[in-house]
Amino acid sequence: MTEYLGRPDDTEEAFRHGWFHSGDVGHFDDDGILWFTDRRKDVIKTGGENVSSLEVEKALYAAEPDAAEVVVVGLPHARWSEAVTAFVVPRPGTRPDPETIRENMRSHIDAYKIPKAIVIVGDLPKTATGKIQKKKVRMAHTDLYQSV
Repeated sequence: MTEYLGRPDDTEEAFRHGWFHSGDVGHFDDDGILWFTDRRKDVIKTGGENVSSLEVEKALYAAEPDAAEVVVVGLPHARWSEAVTAFVVPRPGTRPDPETIRENMRSHIDAYKIPKAIVIVGDLPKTATGKIQKKKVRMAHTDLYQSV
């Protein structure tokens, strides 16, 4: 790859200092294996902590078998800077309870990573290839915590 077509500012940012900056975040384990953690733009900064949206999504799937699809994003919040927020599309014929999901998540992740809100939705915005568009979810719900 040499550039983002027609996007010179993005190209300059991605190739700063002679390296390609993909935006991926990861870590090396004790065996030297690189593990992908999340995308930098999807890491949620809440209450002085960084929370991987992918880690919360995995915990949510583990805690709620009736979740067909989930997406976790950080939304603006006066107290937390960003609030961990989950959107869940339930499996047909089911009605998952957000508070029960939150309680079940306690055995899967640290308490500060549990979503402040779990919103049950009918569908999630997707690209033509079926990838959930987190940016559109964030934009559509940016005012969720305004009254908090």
